[in-house]
Amino acid sequence: MRTVRVAAERPYDVTIGHGAAAGLADAVAGSDRVAVLHPRVLADRVAAWTAPLAAEVLTLEVPDGEAAKTASVLADCWDALAAAGFTRSDAVVGVGGGATTDLAGFVAATWLRGVRYVSVPTTVLAMVDAAVGGKTGIDLAAGKNLVGAFWEPTAVLADLDALATLPEAEIRGGLAEAIKHGFVADPRTLELFEAEPASMLDAASPVLAEIIERSVAVKAAVVSADLRERTSAGKRVGRELLNYGHTLAHAIEKRERYRWRHGDAVAVGLVFAATLSRNLGHLDAATCARHRSILASVGLPTTYEAGAWADLRATMSLDKKARGSDLRFVLLDAVGDPFVAVAPDEEILAATYAEISG
Repeated sequence: MRTVRVAAERPYDVTIGHGAAAGLADAVAGSDRVAVLHPRVLADRVAAWTAPLAAEVLTLEVPDGEAAKTASVLADCWDALAAAGFTRSDAVVGVGGGATTDLAGFVAATWLRGVRYVSVPTTVLAMVDAAVGGKTGIDLAAGKNLVGAFWEPTAVLADLDALATLPEAEIRGGLAEAIKHGFVADPRTLELFEAEPASMLDAASPVLAEIIERSVAVKAAVVSADLRERTSAGKRVGRELLNYGHTLAHAIEKRERYRWRHGDAVAVGLVFAATLSRNLGHLDAATCARHRSILASVGLPTTYEAGAWADLRATMSLDKKARGSDLRFVLLDAVGDPFVAVAPDEEILAATYAEISG
C-alpha cells in the first residue's frame, strides 16, 4: 500500500494498492449517513465495500460514463439526499470511473454548500487523473465540464483490485493521462512505457501499479502548488500544465458526443500539442515523434478525422481553458519543460491539424 500526500488547501492522502478500499470506514467515520454514487456494474463491489460501515448507507445508481454528468442526474442526487435527510456532517462517496467521481464530487461540493467527499476510483483513468485534484463538475450541451467547483476529497482510495475486471480497452484508455504526466513532468514514466508497453495493459502488473503511483505523484505536486489554476503564464506553468493535449481532446469528445473514450481523445490531443510545439519552433522532431511512438505502443490512437478542423476549432473557442477570445495551449520546449502559448497563429494551427489528421 502506497500513500501520496496532496498538500493543497485541505490536505488529503491518496492511498494506492490492492485492498485500499478497506480504508473507507475510516474515511467516513463520524457520519451518520453516507451516499454512495456508482454505476450499475459496480453494485456488488459497492455492497462489499460498504458492508463494514457503521453509518446508514444510501446507494445511488447513476448512468455509465459521461451520461452521468448531466444537470438532471445531479438534480436527482440532490433530491435523494434531501429525502434521506442528509446534513452537513454526512458524507458523499463516488465509486467508479472519472465521470462518476466528477459527478459525486460536485454533489458533495454543492449539497448544503459542501459536505465531506471520498473518492474511490475504479479505473486507471480515474486513479491517475479525475479522482485527484479537487476538480468536480458536469457537462453541458455546449461543452465538457463547463459547470463545476473545486472541492477536495477528504481521502482518495485507489484500490488496484478494481482493475482486475476491467476490459483491456478501459485500461488502455487511462494510459494517455499517464503518458501526458510523463511528457510534462516525469521522464521515468516514458522510459517505463518504452521498456514494457505490454505490461501497461496487464491489470496485475507491478509496472502498471508503479505508473499509477508516479502519475498520482505528478498530479499531487502540481495541484498542491496551484489548486485553482491561477499561476500559469509563459514559462511559469501551474496547474494548467495538466491541460497538455486537452484543448483538442475536449473538442474531439464533444464532436463524438462522448462516444470516444477520454483517453483516446487525449492521445490525439497529445500528438497535436507536440506537433504544434515543433511547428512553432520549440520541440525537436525526435521528441515530437516519441509521442506517437509511445502512444501507439499501447494501442492508443494518434490521428483523427480529416476535414474536421473547422468544427473542432469552433468548439475550442468555448473551452474553459480559453481566456477572453484567446486560445491557450500548454506546449513543450522539451520533456519536462512546458510553456503556455497564447493565441498561436491560426494558419499554423490549421496546418498542424492537417498534418496529424487522416
